[in-house]
Amino acid sequence: MKNSKSFSFEFFPPQTQEGVKKLTATCLQLAELRPEFFSVTFGAGGSTRSSTLETVQKIKADGHEVAPHLSCIGSTRDNIRTILNVYKKIGIKHIVALRGDRPVEAASGEFNYANELVSFIRAETGEHFHIDVAGYPEFHPQAKSPRDDLLNFKQKIMAGANSAITQYFYNADGYFRFVDECRKVGITVPIVPGIMPIVKFAQLARFSDACGAEIPRSMRKVLEGYGDDNESLQAFGLDVVAKLCDRLLAGGAPSLHFYTLNQATPSLEICRRLGL
Repeated sequence: MKNSKSFSFEFFPPQTQEGVKKLTATCLQLAELRPEFFSVTFGAGGSTRSSTLETVQKIKADGHEVAPHLSCIGSTRDNIRTILNVYKKIGIKHIVALRGDRPVEAASGEFNYANELVSFIRAETGEHFHIDVAGYPEFHPQAKSPRDDLLNFKQKIMAGANSAITQYFYNADGYFRFVDECRKVGITVPIVPGIMPIVKFAQLARFSDACGAEIPRSMRKVLEGYGDDNESLQAFGLDVVAKLCDRLLAGGAPSLHFYTLNQATPSLEICRRLGL
């Protein structure tokens, strides 16, 4: 039976012509699932600003809904205003508003936190954009405490965000606990789980160490045990992530947002197992 839940997929802007061709093919494959939207990331300090715009324009021109990321670190009100006007002109109606990582060489810009960016977008454009913000079921690695992180998250919602997409995780209970805590403090918006397919262990471990996403110890041990046997690792990863997605949807998650790393096959296979 086909799952009635919606899905979305995230890309990063390619930096080479080969990467552009690969992403075009990936987008074409994933579009067959009729996702709610594709999102496109925005590099630290706006480092991929021009390529993000190019990627967004291409996906939009191909007839798909697209949600560009905007990060406030290293940005000014003027350049965010300019970007918003461009997006309005080409028919974009969905933004993912983030604080973003601070690169060593970048100036801090005129915004410090994502709630300030959300407030600015609302002040400039009213209700034109649906705004997503980030949520952290295992709390942000720079937060003083889970409680502080929860209250910071609430600030972003109160500033005008419509919904949230979480950092990826592999513990469904952590997601459900996070949603429960949000509801207790009056956060009622949809909170969409972010899903990271498992393709390479070293890559996953690097990402997780950087963003604070926990790889459960038992799972880490199994992944480490595969060594160079990438085929077995990916088969195990598909089982783990498909079961995670199934449990999330069964438990009431409103949608799933896949961090594709510009690859179609892992996300396609997970969606196939979910009944798409």
